[in-house]
Amino acid sequence: MKISSYLKYIIRFVFLQSLLTYLSIYYFNTYLITNKYCELCVGNSFLLQINNNLWEDRNRFFPFVGENLITIQNFLAIFIFLFLIILYSTKFYTYVNELSFSLDRNYVDEFISIYLLWTSTLIIFLTMFRVSHLISRANLFLFTLIVPLILMIFRNSEFISSLLGRSITNENSITINLEEDSIFRKLRILTFRNTFADLNNINLDNASDVIKKIDLINKDVNINLIVINFNSKNTISEDLENYLINLNKKVLIITKDQIVFTNVFLNRTEIVANYYLTYFNNDIQYGSKYILKRLLDIVMAFFGILVFSPLLLFLFTYVRILDGGPSVIKQNRVGLHGKQFKMFKFRTMKNNAHNLREELEELNKNDEVIFKIENDPRIIEGTNFMRNFSLDELPQFFNVIKGEMSIVGPRPLFNEDTKHFDEKYMRRLNVLPGITGLLQINDRNASEFSTWYKYDIEYIENWTLYLDIKIILKTPLSLFKSKIKGL
Repeated sequence: MKISSYLKYIIRFVFLQSLLTYLSIYYFNTYLITNKYCELCVGNSFLLQINNNLWEDRNRFFPFVGENLITIQNFLAIFIFLFLIILYSTKFYTYVNELSFSLDRNYVDEFISIYLLWTSTLIIFLTMFRVSHLISRANLFLFTLIVPLILMIFRNSEFISSLLGRSITNENSITINLEEDSIFRKLRILTFRNTFADLNNINLDNASDVIKKIDLINKDVNINLIVINFNSKNTISEDLENYLINLNKKVLIITKDQIVFTNVFLNRTEIVANYYLTYFNNDIQYGSKYILKRLLDIVMAFFGILVFSPLLLFLFTYVRILDGGPSVIKQNRVGLHGKQFKMFKFRTMKNNAHNLREELEELNKNDEVIFKIENDPRIIEGTNFMRNFSLDELPQFFNVIKGEMSIVGPRPLFNEDTKHFDEKYMRRLNVLPGITGLLQINDRNASEFSTWYKYDIEYIENWTLYLDIKIILKTPLSLFKSKIKGL
């Protein structure tokens, strides 16, 4: 295991130790132990009786420990630590194997496993230290549910990602040459996702045909996983291999013999039912990376809405006065993995301006993808300043909060523009579209699609959270430095 993997385990362990210890002590003091008195306690509070029991145990079994350390709070901290050690020693919690078999697509079985382990160790702890008869049974039952729920949430990035807007149950997959009754359809990686298309009787030796079929589907539906059954073949053409690696998606290859690759890249192979399952995930914004990006986006979006709220209200009213309603429009755009969404903008063009694209095509001096007209007749008089300083893009902070966009990323285009993408440029759909990006801080006025391509691919291949922060900091300066402004 890599050092980075160990570091992730340690950080998560320390985080869970701190969170569960604080929660347990707070819940114990607030809900499990009351300030009432009982006959068995002979005038002492429940808490004092519990500590008396612990002091008695200390005198019998570990007298070398100072009396000031013998408190139920310290015992709870030690108990949580030992429980997490036990939990982390089990593979079912620390490692979610997507290549294992799963009968259904819910988390109930996983929750029950954690619940049983937590409840059994908790009851042993409470009984061993003679605490169980001094606490509220109803609140104890609730406590047995709360901790497993927290452990489920922080088990891995999958659950948190779903809370932040990217659930694997909403992801789509396509299979190639995989029989309808194949046992591999019961793999967790497929069970939890929707199979959009089954392509059968495909000649895998014809790489260009396979690439074309995948690319056509990829332009119509947001595809996240590709499963290819090579059966008895153990080689793959270099063109198809390069395409799958650069596709920035999850790929599962099934073969009877171990496959031989031309490229050196990260992948893992497992033997299941006498078949070799080779899996690699080149989705660059997935798991913990996606979570960190979403958290940054949410914080920045809320901050932006708060800071610009007076300006948002002013522009909303200004557009309404100039040209009536609506002040904010919703445009169909293509987002992460080709998923379409409604992008918000302040309206700076006349109503139904997008429908006039075909009529004005001859005025478009750019290429077939980028549609920009100098002195566009569709623009509402008096709104040029909004376009120059990208003020019409401010409502997209709400798209960011919804998880449809990011603060930083390639600009989202119309679905009809996507039809012009080749298989290489389709990679731009494998990251969240953004309000700003490398293009906007370097060459925002570029009218050549090749320039857009250059910056979008550069962003995808070099993406880090640090790069996002740099682009965010440079964006305000680029707005005022550019001769022709606008994002």
